[in-house]
Amino acid sequence: MDPALLRERELFKKRALSTPAVEKRPAASESHKKKKAKVDKDSSTGSKHSTDSSNGSFNIKASAGYKFGCLAKIVNYMKTRHQNGDTHFLTLDEILDETKLLDISMKQKQWLMSEALVNNPKIDVRDGKYGFKPKYNLKDKKALLRLLDKHDQLGHGGVLLDDVEEGLPNSAKAIKALGDQIIFVTRPDKKKVLFYNDKHCQFVVDEEFQKLWRSVPVDSIDEEKIEEYLKKQGISSMQETGPKKVLPVQKRKKPGGQKKRHFKTHNDHMAGVLEDYSEGVPVKK
Repeated sequence: MDPALLRERELFKKRALSTPAVEKRPAASESHKKKKAKVDKDSSTGSKHSTDSSNGSFNIKASAGYKFGCLAKIVNYMKTRHQNGDTHFLTLDEILDETKLLDISMKQKQWLMSEALVNNPKIDVRDGKYGFKPKYNLKDKKALLRLLDKHDQLGHGGVLLDDVEEGLPNSAKAIKALGDQIIFVTRPDKKKVLFYNDKHCQFVVDEEFQKLWRSVPVDSIDEEKIEEYLKKQGISSMQETGPKKVLPVQKRKKPGGQKKRHFKTHNDHMAGVLEDYSEGVPVKK
C-alpha cells in the first residue's frame, strides 16, 4: 500500500480518538408520553379535590364559630352598656359599629336580624332596635327595695345578687346606699342572695314565750309535714332557693320466685263418671 495513504489513515484514527462522541438515545414513544401525562393529571386532580374538601369543611366550621362569636360579643356588650346606665335601644348598624364588627357579611347580618337577636332571651326588640333584657329591669335603688319587699311579702324569699347586678345600672352604688335595709345571705354554692330587712319584725319577745316556743318538740316532724300543716292553715311557706339535691333512684326489687299458675278446670260435674286413660286401659275388676 502507498505509504502516503497509510499516514493519512493513522492521522484519521488519531483525530477520531481525540474527538469525544455523544451517544444519542432513542426518542420515547408517544404511548409512553400519554400514559405519564395521564398519571400526573390524575394525581394533581386527586390532591386538589382532597384539599378543596378539607378546606370546605374547615370553612363551614370557621364560619359557624365566627357567627356565634359575634352574637356572644354583641350580647355581652349590650349587657355591659345596660349596667353602665346606657339603656336606650340601638339599631343593628349602631351595634356593629360600636362593637367593631364591620367586616361581617350580608348573610351573617341577615342571620343576626332574623334569627339570632330576635330569639335570644337576653335581647329585647322594639321597632327594629335592640336593647338588653335582664331578669329584673330595675331603674334605681327604690325599685330594688320594692322588689325585695314584694318577694318578702309573697314568701318568695330573696333575689340573687347576680340578677340584681344584671338588671340594675350601677348596682354596687345602689346596694351600698341602701345599707341595712337589705340583708346578704351566702348560699352553699357561694352565690349571694339579697333579702328585704323588714324592721317592723324586729321586736322584743317575752322570755316566757321563748321558753314555751323552745319546749315544743319538732324532731319527729319532717319538713313535708310542716309544709302540709301550714297549707291547711292558709300560710304559704318560703320555697328553697338553693340548689336542689338529687335523690338516688331506688331500684325495683325483682320478685323472689315465680308464682304458681292456676289453671281453670273443666267438667267438674263429671268427676265420678269419667275415667283416666293416660296410663293405658284400666283392667276390669
